[in-house]
Amino acid sequence: MMDWGPVLVSLVLFVLLSPGLLFQVPGHHRCIEFGNFKTSGASIFIHSLLYFGLICVFLLVVKLHLRLGS
Repeated sequence: MMDWGPVLVSLVLFVLLSPGLLFQVPGHHRCIEFGNFKTSGASIFIHSLLYFGLICVFLLVVKLHLRLGS
C-alpha cells in the first residue's frame, strides 16, 4: 500500500503558504497583508519556517496517513 498523506499535506501546505497568495508575513506596508501577490526575501524566509513547522506537526505529531490502493 502507498501512503499518500504526506504527499497531499505537503502539496496543500505548499500552495496555501506561498508568499503573497493568501497572505504575506511581513508585508510591504503592514505586518500582514492579504492577497497582494508580491513577495520579499523576509517573507520567503517566514513562510518557509511556517511550512516546516506545520509539516512537522502534521506528519510527526498527528501522524496523518491516507492509504489508497488495494
